[in-house]
Amino acid sequence: MLARRSSRARQRPGGLLVAIPAGVSPELAQAAEAADVRATPFLVEPDGAALATIADLIDAGHVAVEVEKTFPLEQADVAHARGKLVLIVAN
Repeated sequence: MLARRSSRARQRPGGLLVAIPAGVSPELAQAAEAADVRATPFLVEPDGAALATIADLIDAGHVAVEVEKTFPLEQADVAHARGKLVLIVAN
C-alpha cells in the first residue's frame, strides 16, 4: 500500500508523496516507485512564527484541514491508536 486510502486516491503518476515525520521506509519507497510517485522525507523544525501564519491561513479559510473526529484529552490513549488525531485540551 502506498499510503492510506485517502492519500493514495490523491496520488497521480509523477506526483510527490512527502512522509512526515517517520520518513520513507524501504517498503514505502518501493510502493511509491511502483506507483510512479516520488517519495521524500521531510523533517519539520518547530517555528512559532510559521505556525502562527499557518493558523491565520486556516482561520481565513485558505487552507482546509480534514478532521474526521476529535477526542477529549482524557481519551488520548484511545485516540492515538487510530493514527492522526486532534485532542481537545481546553474548551
